[in-house]
Amino acid sequence: MSIISSYKNLLRRSPLARTVSWIVLLAGVVFLFRAVSHNVKRKPNIQTINPLIGAPGDEMVITGSGFGSSRGTSYVEIAGSRITSSAYKVWTDSKISFILPSNVQDGLVIVGTSAGKSEPAFFANEIGIPVAVRMDPGSSIPTIASVSHDAAVIGQVITITGSNFGSARGTSEIYFSANRDDVAVFADGGNGDRNGTFIAANESDFDYVSWNDSEISVRIPDGAASGSFYIETNHGSSGTRKININYPSGKKQYENKRTYVIQVAADISNHVATQESSISLYIPKPVITSFQPYAELNEVYPDPFIVDDPFDMIHKKQLNQISNSKERFSQTYVVSAYNVKSGINPLKVKEYRDKSSAFYSRYVSSDSCVQLENSAIQLLLDSICGKEKNPYNMAKLVYNYFISNYEISDKVRTGDISFLDLIRRKKGDAYDFTVLYTALCRQAGIPAVPVAGILVQDKSEVKPHWWTEIYFEGYGWFPVDVALACGLEFNPFKAIEDRQEFYFGNMDCQHIAFSRGFHQIKQSSLNSKIVYRPRTYALQSIWEEAGDATSSYSSLWNDPIILGIY
Repeated sequence: MSIISSYKNLLRRSPLARTVSWIVLLAGVVFLFRAVSHNVKRKPNIQTINPLIGAPGDEMVITGSGFGSSRGTSYVEIAGSRITSSAYKVWTDSKISFILPSNVQDGLVIVGTSAGKSEPAFFANEIGIPVAVRMDPGSSIPTIASVSHDAAVIGQVITITGSNFGSARGTSEIYFSANRDDVAVFADGGNGDRNGTFIAANESDFDYVSWNDSEISVRIPDGAASGSFYIETNHGSSGTRKININYPSGKKQYENKRTYVIQVAADISNHVATQESSISLYIPKPVITSFQPYAELNEVYPDPFIVDDPFDMIHKKQLNQISNSKERFSQTYVVSAYNVKSGINPLKVKEYRDKSSAFYSRYVSSDSCVQLENSAIQLLLDSICGKEKNPYNMAKLVYNYFISNYEISDKVRTGDISFLDLIRRKKGDAYDFTVLYTALCRQAGIPAVPVAGILVQDKSEVKPHWWTEIYFEGYGWFPVDVALACGLEFNPFKAIEDRQEFYFGNMDCQHIAFSRGFHQIKQSSLNSKIVYRPRTYALQSIWEEAGDATSSYSSLWNDPIILGIY
């Protein structure tokens, strides 16, 4: 009998044998099930990781299943690098936590056990992620950390260090306490009214020497006083810092402010042109200076083509759009001007030291207005000044020579004429007097600039006028009106006892400036038709520019008028 037959007979005869057999069979099935389950279901599974974006030192928590009740030889891997044993804090079958190492990288997160590797999750190191940062206004406001000098003189360069000045100046400004009799100086705290309390460094005087985000070199501007200064950029204003201004050659006084409402206008009419033809008008603006610190546009018509040009309000109009064949272009300003009272000590005025500066070079050189090429200028200067070298004495000798030798004409000359005629004719208008005086000062090495504008008289009468400013080191600009000193007809608000004495270094508040120096405007087209207006209230090369398709038109430029005086 076979073994199988004997086993079957045993199971039929013995109930115990049958029970044992069933137990053995069940154990085998359980063993087989557990073996299959270990290979299929115990593979680790990641459900979440937190944080998804983190940084070294953060605690990462992984939840899921199949991690094992203890770590043993299991591990977590991020971007191909395994977490070291000392970093783990918790390891259970459903949760793992550990500290992210210092060298953690962006990449896949995997849990590995003896059963295999989990499907990956993704982690990102926040340090390597580009983030759009919202601008914090507080962090971009200019901040002054230090100043190279606690005290300085007019024209001296100081260096300001700090942050958030901007990589280039652009429209940024530095404002200094103003030297005026009606100004309360803000030594601490707020910046006050920039148009009343402070005066900006002047770009025309080359006051801004250098500018970057952390350091600025700037000259103390003409008209500054001891007190505070601050920096203003597009992001806001810095706090104020104190500086003392010394006056080795004497101190000017700015007093008796007058405020004017001034209208400037031009009329265009009777035009003949095609549809493509246009005309541009360059209407001068009042300038900002130490004696004229406020000039605010109050009204303009029509809307200008360019409003932010520093010298002119620029209008551009298609001629065929002018209704009724006539249009007026006008602008109204509120302008404040001060009397200037000289406090100069002639004995303290020294010869110029910084003759290599851009400022000095500009204001002693020839230009389109002040032409120095004619040898008659040097010959006249030599005959007046001889061997004198002191700038103040030379300027005064030339001034006195005009008073003694030249006759002033109240009528402004017209036509193609030169200011040099004054040398031969011994007679000229205020323009001739001003430009020749300026030329002689420049020839002598004295920085000088012709100023053009208007002279306001009693009953609000106005006429174009010209005068000169000369510059002394450590003192600043020094006004000279040689035409009024020589007897030009003028009705001042307040009688001036001795004009010849007064107008060398002093100025009344009835002078309104529209230009300092000659403004060279570039022609927009070689074929355009331009109009130059000599001997008027501003010095500039172009006043009108018409397109080449324009056949004809008429223009009438009115002298500025005074609408109010306060």
